[in-house]
Amino acid sequence: MIKDLIKQLWKDKFARIALVVLGIIYFALFFADFIAPYTKDFSDRSMAYVPPSKIFTIDENGKLSKPYTYNYKREFDENNLKIIYGLDRTKKHYVKFFAQGEPYKFLGLIPMKRHFITTDGDGRLFLLGADINGRDVFSRILFGGRISMTIGFLALFVLFPIGLLYGGIAGYFGGKTDMIMMRFAEAVMSIPSFYLLIILASVLPSGMTSVQRFMLIVIILALIGWAGFARVVRGMVLSVKNQEFVQAAKSIGASHFRIITKHILPQTTSFVIVAMTLSVPSYILSESGLSFLGLGIQQPDASWGNMLKEAQEYTNIIYRPWLLTPGFLIFVAVLAFNLIGDTIRDILDPKSKVR
Repeated sequence: MIKDLIKQLWKDKFARIALVVLGIIYFALFFADFIAPYTKDFSDRSMAYVPPSKIFTIDENGKLSKPYTYNYKREFDENNLKIIYGLDRTKKHYVKFFAQGEPYKFLGLIPMKRHFITTDGDGRLFLLGADINGRDVFSRILFGGRISMTIGFLALFVLFPIGLLYGGIAGYFGGKTDMIMMRFAEAVMSIPSFYLLIILASVLPSGMTSVQRFMLIVIILALIGWAGFARVVRGMVLSVKNQEFVQAAKSIGASHFRIITKHILPQTTSFVIVAMTLSVPSYILSESGLSFLGLGIQQPDASWGNMLKEAQEYTNIIYRPWLLTPGFLIFVAVLAFNLIGDTIRDILDPKSKVR
Protein backbone atom coordinates (compact mmCIF):
# COMPACT_ATOMS: atom_id res chain seq x y z
CA MET A 1 0.00 0.00 0.00
CA ILE A 2 2.75 2.46 0.96
CA LYS A 3 4.70 1.77 -2.26
CA ASP A 4 1.60 2.32 -4.41
CA LEU A 5 0.81 5.50 -2.48
CA ILE A 6 4.31 6.89 -3.08
CA LYS A 7 4.12 6.03 -6.80
CA GLN A 8 0.79 7.80 -7.21
CA LEU A 9 2.02 10.71 -5.12
CA TRP A 10 5.05 11.09 -7.37
CA LYS A 11 2.84 11.21 -10.47
CA ASP A 12 1.14 14.40 -9.26
CA LYS A 13 3.13 17.43 -10.40
CA PHE A 14 2.51 19.65 -7.38
CA ALA A 15 3.01 16.83 -4.88
CA ARG A 16 6.27 15.91 -6.61
CA ILE A 17 7.52 19.47 -6.31
CA ALA A 18 6.50 19.55 -2.63
CA LEU A 19 8.31 16.25 -1.97
CA VAL A 20 11.48 17.56 -3.62
CA VAL A 21 11.32 20.82 -1.65
CA LEU A 22 10.83 19.02 1.66
CA GLY A 23 13.55 16.53 0.73
CA ILE A 24 16.02 19.38 0.15
CA ILE A 25 15.01 21.09 3.41
CA TYR A 26 15.40 17.95 5.53
CA PHE A 27 18.66 17.01 3.80
CA ALA A 28 20.08 20.45 4.61
CA LEU A 29 18.86 20.25 8.21
CA PHE A 30 20.34 16.78 8.72
CA PHE A 31 23.75 17.95 7.49
CA ALA A 32 23.41 21.42 9.05
CA ASP A 33 26.69 21.18 10.98
CA PHE A 34 28.58 20.45 7.76
CA ILE A 35 26.71 22.83 5.44
CA ALA A 36 26.66 25.84 7.79
CA PRO A 37 29.72 28.11 7.56
CA TYR A 38 29.65 28.64 11.33
CA THR A 39 28.65 26.71 14.43
CA LYS A 40 25.44 27.48 16.29
CA ASP A 41 27.38 29.35 19.01
CA PHE A 42 29.24 31.68 16.62
CA SER A 43 28.85 35.42 17.19
CA ASP A 44 30.77 38.50 16.07
CA ARG A 45 29.26 41.61 17.69
CA SER A 46 31.22 43.93 15.36
CA MET A 47 29.22 42.51 12.45
CA ALA A 48 25.73 43.22 13.82
CA TYR A 49 23.13 43.55 11.06
CA VAL A 50 25.65 43.32 8.22
CA PRO A 51 23.95 42.60 4.88
CA PRO A 52 24.57 39.38 2.92
CA SER A 53 28.17 39.03 1.76
CA LYS A 54 28.86 39.89 -1.86
CA ILE A 55 30.74 37.13 -3.65
CA PHE A 56 32.88 38.13 -6.63
CA THR A 57 34.21 35.96 -9.44
CA ILE A 58 35.75 38.77 -11.50
CA ASP A 59 38.77 40.58 -10.06
CA GLU A 60 39.63 44.28 -10.31
CA ASN A 61 41.45 43.66 -13.62
CA GLY A 62 38.39 42.14 -15.23
CA LYS A 63 39.78 38.60 -15.16
CA LEU A 64 38.05 35.45 -13.97
CA SER A 65 38.99 34.64 -10.38
CA LYS A 66 38.28 32.15 -7.66
CA PRO A 67 35.21 33.25 -5.69
CA TYR A 68 36.13 35.82 -3.06
CA THR A 69 34.47 38.33 -0.78
CA TYR A 70 35.34 41.38 1.29
CA ASN A 71 34.62 42.00 4.93
CA TYR A 72 32.22 44.78 5.83
CA LYS A 73 33.34 47.81 7.81
CA ARG A 74 31.02 49.98 9.88
CA GLU A 75 30.74 53.68 9.10
CA PHE A 76 28.55 56.41 10.53
CA ASP A 77 26.55 58.52 8.11
CA GLU A 78 26.48 61.94 9.75
CA ASN A 79 23.99 63.35 7.25
CA ASN A 80 21.35 60.66 7.86
CA LEU A 81 22.47 59.79 11.40
CA LYS A 82 22.70 56.05 10.84
CA ILE A 83 25.28 53.27 10.64
CA ILE A 84 26.11 52.02 7.16
CA TYR A 85 28.28 49.15 6.01
CA GLY A 86 30.83 49.45 3.24
CA LEU A 87 33.18 46.88 1.75
CA ASP A 88 36.72 46.79 3.10
CA ARG A 89 38.56 46.28 -0.20
CA THR A 90 42.02 46.20 1.37
CA LYS A 91 41.99 42.41 1.62
CA LYS A 92 40.30 39.62 -0.31
CA HIS A 93 38.91 36.62 1.49
CA TYR A 94 38.58 33.61 -0.79
CA VAL A 95 35.54 31.36 -0.50
CA LYS A 96 36.54 27.78 0.24
CA PHE A 97 34.61 24.56 -0.28
CA PHE A 98 35.11 21.43 1.83
CA ALA A 99 37.71 23.32 3.85
CA GLN A 100 38.47 23.34 7.55
CA GLY A 101 36.76 25.90 9.74
CA GLU A 102 35.31 26.09 13.23
CA PRO A 103 35.32 22.73 15.04
CA TYR A 104 31.98 21.04 15.70
CA LYS A 105 30.49 17.63 16.43
CA PHE A 106 28.53 16.17 13.54
CA LEU A 107 25.11 15.11 14.90
CA GLY A 108 26.55 15.88 18.33
CA LEU A 109 28.83 12.83 18.18
CA ILE A 110 31.62 12.95 15.60
CA PRO A 111 34.30 15.69 16.02
CA MET A 112 34.86 17.46 12.69
CA LYS A 113 36.27 20.73 11.32
CA ARG A 114 35.39 20.51 7.65
CA HIS A 115 32.58 22.71 6.31
CA PHE A 116 30.86 22.70 2.94
CA ILE A 117 31.48 26.43 2.47
CA THR A 118 33.64 28.79 4.52
CA THR A 119 36.40 31.37 4.19
CA ASP A 120 39.76 32.10 5.80
CA GLY A 121 40.28 32.77 9.50
CA ASP A 122 39.79 36.55 9.64
CA GLY A 123 37.22 36.65 6.84
CA ARG A 124 33.47 36.71 7.41
CA LEU A 125 31.02 34.98 5.10
CA PHE A 126 27.37 35.84 5.75
CA LEU A 127 25.32 34.27 2.96
CA LEU A 128 22.06 35.70 4.35
CA GLY A 129 23.44 38.53 6.44
CA ALA A 130 23.73 38.70 10.23
CA ASP A 131 21.37 39.43 13.11
CA ILE A 132 21.67 42.00 15.91
CA ASN A 133 24.31 39.88 17.70
CA GLY A 134 26.44 39.34 14.61
CA ARG A 135 25.33 35.73 14.18
CA ASP A 136 25.17 34.22 10.71
CA VAL A 137 21.49 34.02 9.69
CA PHE A 138 22.11 31.21 7.19
CA SER A 139 23.74 28.98 9.82
CA ARG A 140 21.03 29.74 12.38
CA ILE A 141 18.29 28.92 9.86
CA LEU A 142 19.79 25.46 9.43
CA PHE A 143 20.11 24.82 13.17
CA GLY A 144 16.76 26.43 13.99
CA GLY A 145 15.01 24.41 11.29
CA ARG A 146 15.87 21.21 13.12
CA ILE A 147 13.50 22.26 15.88
CA SER A 148 10.78 23.84 13.77
CA MET A 149 10.62 21.00 11.24
CA THR A 150 10.76 18.08 13.69
CA ILE A 151 8.38 19.28 16.40
CA GLY A 152 5.34 18.23 14.34
CA PHE A 153 6.52 14.64 13.89
CA LEU A 154 7.47 14.28 17.55
CA ALA A 155 4.04 15.57 18.59
CA LEU A 156 2.38 13.03 16.29
CA PHE A 157 4.26 10.16 17.94
CA VAL A 158 2.56 11.15 21.21
CA LEU A 159 -0.81 12.27 19.84
CA PHE A 160 -1.74 9.52 17.39
CA PRO A 161 -1.26 6.47 19.64
CA ILE A 162 -3.39 8.16 22.33
CA GLY A 163 -6.07 9.24 19.86
CA LEU A 164 -6.19 5.89 18.07
CA LEU A 165 -6.49 3.80 21.23
CA TYR A 166 -8.90 6.19 22.96
CA GLY A 167 -11.20 6.47 19.94
CA GLY A 168 -10.96 2.74 19.26
CA ILE A 169 -12.00 1.80 22.81
CA ALA A 170 -14.87 4.31 22.86
CA GLY A 171 -16.24 3.17 19.52
CA TYR A 172 -15.81 -0.55 20.16
CA PHE A 173 -17.49 -0.74 23.58
CA GLY A 174 -20.13 1.95 22.93
CA GLY A 175 -22.87 2.63 25.49
CA LYS A 176 -21.93 4.39 28.72
CA THR A 177 -18.23 3.88 28.09
CA ASP A 178 -18.51 5.70 24.77
CA MET A 179 -20.65 8.47 26.27
CA ILE A 180 -18.27 9.19 29.17
CA MET A 181 -15.13 9.03 27.03
CA MET A 182 -16.56 11.27 24.31
CA ARG A 183 -17.83 13.87 26.78
CA PHE A 184 -14.32 14.08 28.21
CA ALA A 185 -12.83 14.39 24.71
CA GLU A 186 -15.33 17.14 23.86
CA ALA A 187 -14.36 18.98 27.04
CA VAL A 188 -10.72 18.88 25.94
CA MET A 189 -11.69 20.05 22.44
CA SER A 190 -13.58 23.03 23.90
CA ILE A 191 -10.40 24.42 25.49
CA PRO A 192 -9.00 27.32 23.41
CA SER A 193 -5.78 25.57 22.50
CA PHE A 194 -3.54 28.49 21.51
CA TYR A 195 -4.36 30.48 24.64
CA LEU A 196 -3.75 27.39 26.74
CA LEU A 197 -0.40 26.97 25.03
CA ILE A 198 0.51 30.55 25.89
CA ILE A 199 -0.48 30.06 29.54
CA LEU A 200 1.36 26.76 29.91
CA ALA A 201 4.46 28.01 28.12
CA SER A 202 4.56 31.19 30.22
CA VAL A 203 4.52 29.29 33.52
CA LEU A 204 7.42 27.01 32.60
CA PRO A 205 10.48 27.61 34.82
CA SER A 206 12.86 30.19 33.38
CA GLY A 207 15.88 28.02 34.16
CA MET A 208 14.87 25.25 31.77
CA THR A 209 17.17 24.44 28.89
CA SER A 210 15.86 24.77 25.35
CA VAL A 211 15.87 20.98 24.96
CA GLN A 212 13.65 20.58 28.04
CA ARG A 213 11.39 23.39 26.90
CA PHE A 214 11.22 21.87 23.42
CA MET A 215 10.12 18.48 24.77
CA LEU A 216 7.49 20.05 27.03
CA ILE A 217 6.08 22.04 24.10
CA VAL A 218 5.82 18.80 22.13
CA ILE A 219 3.95 17.10 24.97
CA ILE A 220 1.64 20.09 25.44
CA LEU A 221 0.80 20.20 21.73
CA ALA A 222 0.09 16.47 21.70
CA LEU A 223 -2.10 16.52 24.81
CA ILE A 224 -4.24 19.26 23.27
CA GLY A 225 -4.62 17.76 19.81
CA TRP A 226 -5.55 14.15 20.50
CA ALA A 227 -9.24 14.70 21.28
CA GLY A 228 -10.42 15.74 17.82
CA PHE A 229 -8.49 12.89 16.24
CA ALA A 230 -9.96 10.37 18.72
CA ARG A 231 -13.49 11.52 17.92
CA VAL A 232 -13.06 10.84 14.20
CA VAL A 233 -11.47 7.43 14.89
CA ARG A 234 -14.40 6.56 17.16
CA GLY A 235 -16.83 7.27 14.34
CA MET A 236 -14.89 5.06 11.95
CA VAL A 237 -14.77 2.25 14.52
CA LEU A 238 -18.53 2.43 14.97
CA SER A 239 -18.97 1.84 11.24
CA VAL A 240 -16.82 -1.32 11.12
CA LYS A 241 -17.20 -2.99 14.52
CA ASN A 242 -20.24 -5.03 13.44
CA GLN A 243 -18.73 -6.31 10.21
CA GLU A 244 -18.14 -10.00 9.63
CA PHE A 245 -14.38 -10.06 10.17
CA VAL A 246 -14.85 -8.53 13.66
CA GLN A 247 -17.56 -11.07 14.52
CA ALA A 248 -15.28 -13.87 13.30
CA ALA A 249 -12.50 -12.65 15.59
CA LYS A 250 -14.91 -12.61 18.54
CA SER A 251 -16.13 -16.14 17.74
CA ILE A 252 -12.62 -17.61 17.96
CA GLY A 253 -12.10 -16.02 21.38
CA ALA A 254 -9.86 -13.07 20.50
CA SER A 255 -9.52 -10.55 23.32
CA HIS A 256 -11.09 -7.09 23.07
CA PHE A 257 -7.67 -5.44 22.97
CA ARG A 258 -6.53 -7.69 20.11
CA ILE A 259 -9.72 -7.09 18.12
CA ILE A 260 -9.32 -3.31 18.52
CA THR A 261 -5.59 -3.15 17.69
CA LYS A 262 -5.28 -5.94 15.12
CA HIS A 263 -8.62 -5.89 13.28
CA ILE A 264 -10.45 -2.58 13.74
CA LEU A 265 -7.80 0.16 13.97
CA PRO A 266 -5.94 -0.99 10.80
CA GLN A 267 -9.16 -0.10 8.92
CA THR A 268 -8.47 3.56 9.77
CA THR A 269 -5.05 3.57 8.10
CA SER A 270 -6.10 5.79 5.19
CA PHE A 271 -7.50 8.44 7.49
CA VAL A 272 -4.48 8.27 9.80
CA ILE A 273 -2.02 8.84 6.96
CA VAL A 274 -3.95 11.86 5.69
CA ALA A 275 -4.46 13.27 9.20
CA MET A 276 -0.77 12.93 10.04
CA THR A 277 0.31 14.73 6.87
CA LEU A 278 -2.15 17.57 7.38
CA SER A 279 -1.38 17.90 11.12
CA VAL A 280 2.35 18.55 10.78
CA PRO A 281 1.92 22.12 9.40
CA SER A 282 -0.28 23.13 12.34
CA TYR A 283 2.40 22.05 14.81
CA ILE A 284 5.09 23.89 12.86
CA LEU A 285 2.95 27.04 13.03
CA SER A 286 2.19 26.51 16.73
CA GLU A 287 5.86 26.22 17.65
CA SER A 288 6.75 29.20 15.47
CA GLY A 289 3.97 31.26 17.04
CA LEU A 290 5.05 30.43 20.59
CA SER A 291 8.71 31.13 19.84
CA PHE A 292 7.74 34.38 18.08
CA LEU A 293 5.92 35.46 21.25
CA GLY A 294 8.98 34.55 23.33
CA LEU A 295 7.27 31.59 25.01
CA GLY A 296 8.88 28.77 23.02
CA ILE A 297 12.53 28.14 22.25
CA GLN A 298 14.63 30.78 23.97
CA GLN A 299 17.69 32.66 22.77
CA PRO A 300 20.54 31.97 22.14
CA ASP A 301 19.13 28.71 20.72
CA ALA A 302 17.49 29.16 17.36
CA SER A 303 14.14 28.21 15.89
CA TRP A 304 12.46 29.78 12.90
CA GLY A 305 9.88 31.35 15.19
CA ASN A 306 12.25 33.21 17.51
CA MET A 307 14.43 34.23 14.54
CA LEU A 308 11.39 35.79 12.89
CA LYS A 309 10.68 37.79 16.04
CA GLU A 310 13.59 40.07 15.20
CA ALA A 311 11.97 40.95 11.87
CA GLN A 312 8.79 42.36 13.45
CA GLU A 313 10.29 45.85 13.70
CA TYR A 314 9.40 48.17 10.85
CA THR A 315 12.98 49.30 10.28
CA ASN A 316 14.21 45.71 10.00
CA ILE A 317 11.55 44.83 7.43
CA ILE A 318 12.53 47.82 5.28
CA TYR A 319 16.31 47.87 5.69
CA ARG A 320 17.14 44.27 6.65
CA PRO A 321 14.80 42.03 4.61
CA TRP A 322 17.11 39.01 5.01
CA LEU A 323 15.72 38.65 8.54
CA LEU A 324 12.40 37.61 6.97
CA THR A 325 13.93 34.44 5.48
CA PRO A 326 12.70 32.16 8.33
CA GLY A 327 9.14 33.34 7.70
CA PHE A 328 9.46 32.50 4.00
CA LEU A 329 10.74 29.02 4.87
CA ILE A 330 7.83 28.45 7.27
CA PHE A 331 5.46 29.41 4.45
CA VAL A 332 7.18 27.06 1.98
CA ALA A 333 7.27 24.11 4.42
CA VAL A 334 3.61 24.48 5.47
CA LEU A 335 2.50 24.83 1.84
CA ALA A 336 4.48 21.74 0.83
CA PHE A 337 2.98 19.61 3.62
CA ASN A 338 -0.53 20.80 2.74
CA LEU A 339 -0.03 19.97 -0.95
CA ILE A 340 1.16 16.47 -0.08
CA GLY A 341 -1.68 15.97 2.40
CA ASP A 342 -4.33 17.06 -0.10
CA THR A 343 -2.89 14.77 -2.77
CA ILE A 344 -2.79 11.77 -0.39
CA ARG A 345 -6.41 12.45 0.54
CA ASP A 346 -7.41 12.46 -3.13
CA ILE A 347 -5.53 9.21 -3.73
CA LEU A 348 -6.96 7.33 -0.75
CA ASP A 349 -10.45 8.78 -1.08
CA PRO A 350 -11.14 9.54 -4.76
CA LYS A 351 -14.72 10.63 -3.95
CA SER A 352 -13.35 13.66 -2.06
CA LYS A 353 -11.54 14.93 -5.14
CA VAL A 354 -13.12 17.95 -6.72
CA ARG A 355 -13.88 17.17 -10.32
